[in-house]
Amino acid sequence: MFILQKHVSVVSGCGFEMEEKKMKRLLAIVLVLAMALSLCACGGGASASKEKVIKIGVFEPSSGDSASGGKKEILGMQYANSQVPEIELNGETYKIELVYGDNGSSTDKAPSAASSLVSAGVSVVLGSYGSGVSMAGGPKFEEAGIPAIGVTCTNPNVTAGNSYYFRICFLDNFQADVLANFAMDKFDAKVAYCLGESGNEYDQGLIAFFKQVFEAAGGTVITDSFPNGNSDFNSYLNKAKSEGADVIFTPVSIAYAVQIIKQAASLGIEAPFLGSDTLDDNMVLEAIAGTPLQLYVSTFYQEGGAAEFDAGIKEYINTNSEALAANGGNDTISAVTAMGYDAYFVALEAMKKADSGDKAALMQILPSVTYTGVSGAIAFDEVGDAVRDTAYIKTADTASGTWMLETVQTGSGN
Repeated sequence: MFILQKHVSVVSGCGFEMEEKKMKRLLAIVLVLAMALSLCACGGGASASKEKVIKIGVFEPSSGDSASGGKKEILGMQYANSQVPEIELNGETYKIELVYGDNGSSTDKAPSAASSLVSAGVSVVLGSYGSGVSMAGGPKFEEAGIPAIGVTCTNPNVTAGNSYYFRICFLDNFQADVLANFAMDKFDAKVAYCLGESGNEYDQGLIAFFKQVFEAAGGTVITDSFPNGNSDFNSYLNKAKSEGADVIFTPVSIAYAVQIIKQAASLGIEAPFLGSDTLDDNMVLEAIAGTPLQLYVSTFYQEGGAAEFDAGIKEYINTNSEALAANGGNDTISAVTAMGYDAYFVALEAMKKADSGDKAALMQILPSVTYTGVSGAIAFDEVGDAVRDTAYIKTADTASGTWMLETVQTGSGN
């Protein structure tokens, strides 16, 4: 328009004037052309906007001390999404998009990661690996009215007081009960040494539950806590040795577990180690390989439990360099990967039952959702916790560098 007006001005200056009718016709043509060009420019976006999308938030640590576990949990969700990337709801097809929020394994970073998922417009959240970050980010989901499905966050306080948080894993009081009974049944343990990070709700909660069960059965429990960032565990391990501990219970992060295992091997520790679900990781398995140490962990799934899933996830890992790196460079199946896989399908099951991807509809229907996954039957109680009565206990075969199933055990020790 500016160019046209300038041109008209110049022509007028030369003594030639356009007729009013011609001027209006020319302006109309210019406007039509401008509108046509505008439609062409945004035509691709208009076409793309026809694709209907439901966003699932992935609230997991991709950095920090728990990154190894978080990446493996994400891996299960990504594999599930690759298998079923769409869903039919109310007669329409929706693409399922995973949106990531890295909570950095930190309770300080978790709220902002949660807020980023809220801002992205997710309908439901999966995660997190780590109870502390789940508790820290949970209020953000509650405020936004977005239901969250915890995958392996086992501390009871994750769902306590937050009606928007559900979970598909067993709880720490159950896990500690299983491990305490296993220690007494397997090793006739009378003295247990427990070591966890100071101020870590996951570590300290598990130790408290373990202590309660073990002492109620007549055992003696010695507890110690190390400061955040600690890297020298020799004094703690020597204390366990000098106190005559029959078992050493270390429900710590993967990063700490690797250090503890390596240092214990150099000290000649003979007492078997007991670990919670966090120690079910191939980095821990690599640390203990070739040592005389014994390690038993409680977990959610053991490779071999679902043949079709096992074969599929191994192929996915081995044909995808990013997936292989996320899994630590090999195709050992982590229990948290199986749980991430199941969590994705629990979310889809809720969408199917609600016939909607709306967050409010999903929140309303989730309490009644049931699903049979590769890790077993999944249902929720009145608090939103999983109805689970079984844990796998597996041991590290230090010669072959693999996990071996020791037993399947309930909280009663059977």
